[in-house]
Amino acid sequence: MTETVTIDALGHGGDGIAETADGRVYVAHALPGETVTIERHGDRATVVDIITASPDRVAPPLPHMTAVGTYPLVHMAEPAYLAWKTELVRAAFAQRGIATPVEPIVPIRGGTRRRAVFAAIRTGRGVAIGFHKRHSAEIVPIERCPVLSPAIIGKLPVLREIAAIILPEKRAARFSVLAADNGLDISVTESGRPNARSLAALGRFGTDMAIARLSVDGTEVFRNRLPELRAGPAALFPVPGGFVQAVASAEQALADAVLAHVGGKGPFADLFAGIGTFTFRLAERGQVTAVEGEPALVAALENATRHARGVKRVAARRRDLFVNPLSPPELKAFTAVVFDPPAAGAKAQAEMLARSDVAKVAAVSCNPATLARDARILIDGGYRLDRVLPVDQFLYSAEIEVVATFSR
Repeated sequence: MTETVTIDALGHGGDGIAETADGRVYVAHALPGETVTIERHGDRATVVDIITASPDRVAPPLPHMTAVGTYPLVHMAEPAYLAWKTELVRAAFAQRGIATPVEPIVPIRGGTRRRAVFAAIRTGRGVAIGFHKRHSAEIVPIERCPVLSPAIIGKLPVLREIAAIILPEKRAARFSVLAADNGLDISVTESGRPNARSLAALGRFGTDMAIARLSVDGTEVFRNRLPELRAGPAALFPVPGGFVQAVASAEQALADAVLAHVGGKGPFADLFAGIGTFTFRLAERGQVTAVEGEPALVAALENATRHARGVKRVAARRRDLFVNPLSPPELKAFTAVVFDPPAAGAKAQAEMLARSDVAKVAAVSCNPATLARDARILIDGGYRLDRVLPVDQFLYSAEIEVVATFSR
C-alpha cells in the first residue's frame, strides 16, 4: 500500500523525515520540500514516485548509488549537501549550549577514497561483491564507483575471485581494502579461517604486484611488501583491516588544522594515536608521547618509530584511555595535546584535560555529537573554543570529520 507525504527535513542519517498522522516516517533518498509517494516498512519507507522534486535534487553519477546505504545523499546537489553537513556540526554544538561559528567545510574530490569495506556473498548464481542496501542485508553488486580510488575499483574482479575460493555457498564476508601508497592491502573477515586447499589457491594472487598484502580472518596469506602510508616525514604501517583516515587529502586538511593550532616545539601528547596519523607530523616539531590502547596499533607505531628519520623522539605507550585517561599531573609534561578517539568520543580524557593546565588542545572526531559533548567539558573547565573545521571525508554519506581547537 502506498501513500503520499511531504518531506519536512533530513534526519541525521540522511533520510528524509515526514510527519504523518501515523507518526514520523524516514524516507530514504528524499529531500526536504519534496512531495513523494512512499511504501512504508514500519517507520522506514522507500520512494515509489516523486510528485514534486526539490530544486536540490540531482541525478547520481551512477544509477546503483541510490540503492546502497553507503551513499544516502548522492542525489543532493553539492551546495545544499555541504550546507546540510555544516549544519549538522553547528547543531551538535548548539545542543550543548555552544554557539560557535563553523568554518566552511573542506570538500573532497571523487575517486580519492583509499579505503573501502565491501560485503561479499556466494550464492548458487555466483559471487556478489558490493555494498548493502540501506537498512538491509541485501548486497548491491558494483562494478564502478566514482568515490573510490581507481586502484580499488580496478581489483573488484580479483576480489570476486578471492571470495569464490574462500566462501561456501550462502556465506557472507567483509572485504576491507586499502589503497596504500605501495599497493593494496586486502583483509577478509567473517569468512572463517582458510584451509590448506584455499591457502594454496589464494597464494597465486601473490604474483600480482599491485597487491601488497592479503589476509584472511587473521591469517596472512602472503605479503609482497609491508603496506605503507606517508604521514609527513614518516611511513606508517597500517594493520590489516584497521582504521586509517579514508582520504589522503582529508587527512592532510585535518593535520594542517592540528599543526596550525599546537605550534611551538612541544613536548606533545597524541592520544588515541592509532598508527601515528598525527604523531610523526607533530614529531617534526618536538618530542611526542603517542598513547594507544590497541596492541596491534601500538606495535605499528613502534615499527614506524624505528624507521622514521628527521623527527624528534617518539615514545609509543599502550594504555586504555577510556578507563585510564592521562591525569592532570601526567598532562603537566605537555604544551599541547591532540586526541582523535573513536566515535564514542573521549569523555574521560576530556574531564582530565579540563582539570589540567595544558595550554592547547586539538580534538579530531568523526562524530559531531560526542565531539560537542567533549567540547562542553573542556569549555566548562576553562578552555576557549578557537575553531571548528568540518572536513567532508566521506563523500555522499551522512558522516563528517571535524577538528575543534581549544586554548587556555
